[in-house]
Amino acid sequence: MTFMTDTPRLAGGLAKRLPLIIILAVAAIGAFTLRDYLSFQALADNRETLIAFRDANYLLTVLAFICAYVVIVGFSLPGASIATLTGGFLFATFPGALFNITGATIGATAIFMAARMGFGEKLGAKLESSDGAIKKIKDGIDENQWSMLFLIRLVPAVPFFIANLLPSFLEVPLHRFVISTFLGIIPGAVVYTSVGAGLGEVFARGETPNLGIIFEPHILFPILGLCALAALPIVIKAIRGKEGI
Repeated sequence: MTFMTDTPRLAGGLAKRLPLIIILAVAAIGAFTLRDYLSFQALADNRETLIAFRDANYLLTVLAFICAYVVIVGFSLPGASIATLTGGFLFATFPGALFNITGATIGATAIFMAARMGFGEKLGAKLESSDGAIKKIKDGIDENQWSMLFLIRLVPAVPFFIANLLPSFLEVPLHRFVISTFLGIIPGAVVYTSVGAGLGEVFARGETPNLGIIFEPHILFPILGLCALAALPIVIKAIRGKEGI
């Protein structure tokens, strides 16, 4: 009887984890098999074909591009930076940045939901029912969710995959995740899309784009300013908390 009772429970648990398992499996396979196809060289080799197809089928190209971006981000495949450059190359800084941000947000939401279904709900409940230091950390994050979500999006050093997974373990509401992702990735997306928009000249010179441009002072400092602005509510709450002691 116990075995029969546990079997549906195990099957239900596996069904919930299946989307995340599939994502991780595809990500692992893609890391070894798709790297050469989702590269700057592949874009350079196929640029004329892509431009010709875009000119003949603009709307279809937009839809196909966004879908491809969703798949790349949703399955954590290599080439997200190249996809962003491609968005700028094909559609200019605007509306290219909008297409990039839309695809990235939908793909990120897919990972978020898969992780929440697989492990996030259970882990979040455990953290909520814990006590001591762990509970204090969890409560601190809950009190500053908007600020924390914007911070992990704005800070260039936080990997995009980690920024998608972490909120799923902390019971972040779906609408907060979607809004903070869409708005939080705008600065970086605009920078890389603008680099992509200038790829025609880069190709003509036989060079490669400078993907480290986001760390140059004239771009990095404004982004750090946005990070400081996002962190301001956390600092204010911390100061008020100390004053209340």
